[in-house]
Amino acid sequence: MKIKILAFGISKDIFGGSSINLELCNDATVYNLKYLLEREYPRLKQLASYMVAVNNEYALPGDSLHERDEIAIIPPVSGG
Repeated sequence: MKIKILAFGISKDIFGGSSINLELCNDATVYNLKYLLEREYPRLKQLASYMVAVNNEYALPGDSLHERDEIAIIPPVSGG
């Protein structure tokens, strides 16, 4: 399945744009997505942490992904 991933914050710099398209197997999970992203974009591993949101909700590693899901990478946020 082909999915579109939205990037925010530093992940935009890592991906080189505000979104990327990725091909995943039909039974992919958030864990599979993170594994593939970190292999394709090794700088993601350097972040202290980042979250994956699916359809506007934070996702767990075992959550399934579907072709029409809205997926976003949320990097750590700092502020004061």
